[in-house]
Amino acid sequence: MGIYLNPNNVNFYNAVHDDIYVDKTGMIAFTNGCLNKSSRYICVSRPRRFGKSIAAAMLAAYYSKGCKSAELFKGLEIESMAGFDSELNQNNVIYIDMQAMRTAAGFEKSDTLTVMQNRVIKEFRETYPDIVGNDEVYLPNVLSKVYAQKGEQFIVIIDEWDCVFREDKNDTKKQEDYIQFLRGMFKGVESERFIKLAYLTGILPIKKYGTQSAMNNFREYTMARPGRLAGFLGFTEQEVRDICERYNMDFDEIKRWYDGYSLGKIKSIYTPNSVVTAVTEGELGNYWTSTETYESMKMYIEMNFDGLRDAVISMLGGQRVEISTRKFQNDMTNINSMDDALTLLVHLGYLAFDSEESEVYIPNQEIAIEFANAVDDKGWGIVGEAIRQSNALVKATIEGNSALVAERLEQIHEANTSVLAYNNENSLSCAVTIAYYSARKDYTMIRELPTGKGFADITFIPHRNSSKPAMVVELKYDSSAEGAIEQIKSKCYTGALDDYSGEILLVGINYDKSEKRHECVIEKVTK
Repeated sequence: MGIYLNPNNVNFYNAVHDDIYVDKTGMIAFTNGCLNKSSRYICVSRPRRFGKSIAAAMLAAYYSKGCKSAELFKGLEIESMAGFDSELNQNNVIYIDMQAMRTAAGFEKSDTLTVMQNRVIKEFRETYPDIVGNDEVYLPNVLSKVYAQKGEQFIVIIDEWDCVFREDKNDTKKQEDYIQFLRGMFKGVESERFIKLAYLTGILPIKKYGTQSAMNNFREYTMARPGRLAGFLGFTEQEVRDICERYNMDFDEIKRWYDGYSLGKIKSIYTPNSVVTAVTEGELGNYWTSTETYESMKMYIEMNFDGLRDAVISMLGGQRVEISTRKFQNDMTNINSMDDALTLLVHLGYLAFDSEESEVYIPNQEIAIEFANAVDDKGWGIVGEAIRQSNALVKATIEGNSALVAERLEQIHEANTSVLAYNNENSLSCAVTIAYYSARKDYTMIRELPTGKGFADITFIPHRNSSKPAMVVELKYDSSAEGAIEQIKSKCYTGALDDYSGEILLVGINYDKSEKRHECVIEKVTK
């Protein structure tokens, strides 16, 4: 048993015995089905705090001959699946955490690749002293020698494999050396003999890093193309329901804060770390987004690509934006277009991607807050100001101050003549959503909610713990605010609030194109 060669199962033991553990061992059946096949080269990319390391530790605990894990997997899903015993603790496993290796290299004033190979080869030298000499410095050569003399294959698990590209993104020499190493490990006749399974985890996909087309033998499972692993890349809705029931948490609030990712055919995937932290702490808040990737997000949304700023503002306003992910080069420096920037934010977890419609959107409350903070930090004029001042606008609406509501909306219009040009009701809806941004903490904000005989443009449904009145907003263009109110009444829009009892604000907003003027009428009814 070593640290890197045939490790123990302590990391997975700790995960299973933590306060909350969601059983994802069914993924082992998938990897078992890939052993010694062309599909045995697997790369799974997902954002930080999405369970990458737990999955890697799970595979190490299951395959490594350096531990006994039968009791650890007892009662978990994989135990009842065919073939469970056949590979359990029967394999040579190499487990490498590249992020930890990079940290160690900093202390040793060396490069990450050298430190990693030295440490792993040292354990090989101790295990195979008759094969591995003191002069060995190249790990693929060591694996080839062991296989040639012992006939032993290896399962290689590399966690955070792409940290060299993300954190040393301007050091092309380090990247080129690393690519050569990966090619030696996973590509060619020799590796096909000694690799039984390769499982890499990272944030970014792998195919387009410069010359690394030689690694196109890997099958990739990403936030944009999750394939058969979609249900293992985050928490599913049923898993979150079970957690909320067990810990007596409000499921609807957890859903509002942490749901929203669409992975292939699974339309509701939750941020694992945030759900677990919110439940164990008993408090909703921003947990996953407190990482270094936030600085990256601020940088990328400020890039001066045609349409990028407008796309971000549209998404802040609750809309979706169509993109193409095909040209993205899968690195954090080669960003050449709006599509590249938004695709990168999908991989970082700051946007969700609907693969059926090729659209991106802000998935939930946690991420929406971070986008609003980023816009504010970047000084995006009246948009940032509108978000900061939206508490006052909500207050003015509740108090029936229609003049102030119209004035604030007019300010947003005058300062943003592109996406918020108000040439249609959809743009006006975007502006209103941004203006009422802070209402999200007290309301579920739904655009074009089916209600009665038609669709209300925006409906604000109070959260269970909110004392605020409900609001139904109808938007008009070159018409009248009074007409908007009448439309709410005539089409029975308040029927959407069948389960609500209390005060309802009917808010009619109109934009007069010729006079470039907004008007607002607010009425109160009781249900």
